[in-house]
Amino acid sequence: MSEIDRTGLGERYWETKRLDQMNQREWEALCDGCGKCCLNKLEDDDSGDVALTRVACRLLDDSTCLCSNYTMRHEFVSECIALTPKNLEKHMYWLPQTCGYRLIYEGRQLYDWHPLISGDPQSVHRAGVSIQNRTVSEIDIDEDDWDDYVIEEPT
Repeated sequence: MSEIDRTGLGERYWETKRLDQMNQREWEALCDGCGKCCLNKLEDDDSGDVALTRVACRLLDDSTCLCSNYTMRHEFVSECIALTPKNLEKHMYWLPQTCGYRLIYEGRQLYDWHPLISGDPQSVHRAGVSIQNRTVSEIDIDEDDWDDYVIEEPT
């Protein structure tokens, strides 16, 4: 995915539209570009708790925190989830605490560093909220070793 296109969107549209009323560009622009949703997670079968690892999807570009092949990602990573207003609630449990989709769904405000607020797609990285330059590719790490890479979510 090249940089998220946030040009020409209505001013603070996320405060006046429900998630299911947003068009595709508005929906995509809610992504802050942190890259945390592209990290592999470990889920405890008993408790349901989800642990974040710094083991990233093979398609994540660590320097930009964007997918290197967004339009064809499902062809390469079948388990990649296409988040939509219809399936958001189902996947809420693993979304980052700072995620724009989660925040709006929960009726909360976007953070000042969110690119829709700041006007700058790099603000998420400067705020230290992204996983920029902090990941290892799943190609290089055996899945049995992912528990060695558990991290706290950067917030």
